Amino acid sequence: MSGPAETVRLEPSPARSLRDLLFERGVEFPCGGAILCAGCKVRVLEGDVPVTEEMRSAFTATELGQGWRLGCMAESDGPVTLEIAQWTVEILDDRAVVPFEPADGLGAVIDVGTTTVVAQLVDRRTGRVLAVESALNPQARFGADLMSRIRFELSSPGTLSAAIREATGTMLARLAAGRPIEEALLVGNTAMHHLFGGLDVAPLAAVPFRSPSIGPVLLEAGELGWPITLNSPACFLPCIGGFVGSDILAGIVATGLFEGDEPGVLLDLGTNGEIVVGDRRGLRCASAAAGPAFEGGNIGLGMRAGTGAIDRVTVANGALRCTAIGGATPRGICGSGLVDAAAAALDLGLIDPSGRIAGGTRTVPLCGTVALAQSDIRELQLAKGALAAGLDMLLEGRRPASGRLYLAGAFGNYVRADSARRIGLIPEWAERPTPAGNAALRGARMLLLAPSRRRQILDQVLAITEHVELAADPRFQDEFVDHMRFG
Repeated sequence: MSGPAETVRLEPSPARSLRDLLFERGVEFPCGGAILCAGCKVRVLEGDVPVTEEMRSAFTATELGQGWRLGCMAESDGPVTLEIAQWTVEILDDRAVVPFEPADGLGAVIDVGTTTVVAQLVDRRTGRVLAVESALNPQARFGADLMSRIRFELSSPGTLSAAIREATGTMLARLAAGRPIEEALLVGNTAMHHLFGGLDVAPLAAVPFRSPSIGPVLLEAGELGWPITLNSPACFLPCIGGFVGSDILAGIVATGLFEGDEPGVLLDLGTNGEIVVGDRRGLRCASAAAGPAFEGGNIGLGMRAGTGAIDRVTVANGALRCTAIGGATPRGICGSGLVDAAAAALDLGLIDPSGRIAGGTRTVPLCGTVALAQSDIRELQLAKGALAAGLDMLLEGRRPASGRLYLAGAFGNYVRADSARRIGLIPEWAERPTPAGNAALRGARMLLLAPSRRRQILDQVLAITEHVELAADPRFQDEFVDHMRFG
């Protein structure tokens, strides 16, 4: 529970609870209060935050006496001063020049991510991005992962839909500044698609995770409660199947996999990792529940990429050498640092290929108070095992002759290829993987700016793409176990 943190003074009111103020400050609630993960811990320095029974279960008596509380359940009737492990969420924008068909007016694209939401205002006549808005997905206060949110939605229908509709409407209103928007396209994973559209998420709550409602969702601004003039219905683009949503469909468009002559691979390395392999003759895709380890989740001192996060670990003079974002004193570790740390620890023999910490010790010290526990290494193994096994199964023992591998998402943009290969997260043949950035946002903008070809492109991608249910394949469990090993 130690390590530098930021001190803030908050003044809750009947309209804005302490929980709301904490979320606005960047404190996420990974489990949404469901399993008491303590990932949202805060420390009371001044003021009163009553201890609940849930907090007694999450903390020791000593920790409670030191002022530690669960942010997701924190309440106060008056001002409080808290230590919070606040960080800046890494949000990827994309303003690359793409082909466009000139058209009148303004358009908008929105990438509804599980953690963050990014919206762009686009001049349809020039194809230029005029302005960008980004924010935390307000649903994150009900759980960091998709299954937590799906469970919450089933118990409290409509809450998450209302939250994301209000957030996206507010973002577009700021972007538009009173000007009309001709059309808006949205992309996101299947859960975000269903929650935005107000669709039944029950089919996504259990195996085989198949929903009958994966087509495009069309809604007027008035139905969404958006305070803007929108001259055509907003369109949340269709999903491919299961947990492979329109963000991956847009990623296929952005990388050009659907029209290439040489096979390639697209990996979106997030909580719900998605994999696409193939070319214009055919694509195969799947999702693999990697968990939040790549984003610092479920790691003892894990955090998102921000000041004080260890983001690079190397070997120097036979020892681990760490650097933290902003040159600050390390107070935690983010996803890229976690992969580096595991790779470097393997090289030094501090952990063995099975993932066990060597020498009978309980932790791998990194820097200062930051260390990796055995449970942290296991979380990384679970995440990388699911993705590596899924990729191998989709490739069916073959490798793309071109060696093309695109890494999408914030983590994929910053993870170092050498470290990722060393632990077996990406295959040895991927010598120079290409960071694809926010491929979902770029692909959505490419579709927005191709109005006459949009339907043709979407139909082509959907027609050649086969969705593979990894969980339904009896081989997956064995492959998963085999790929948990490092190297």
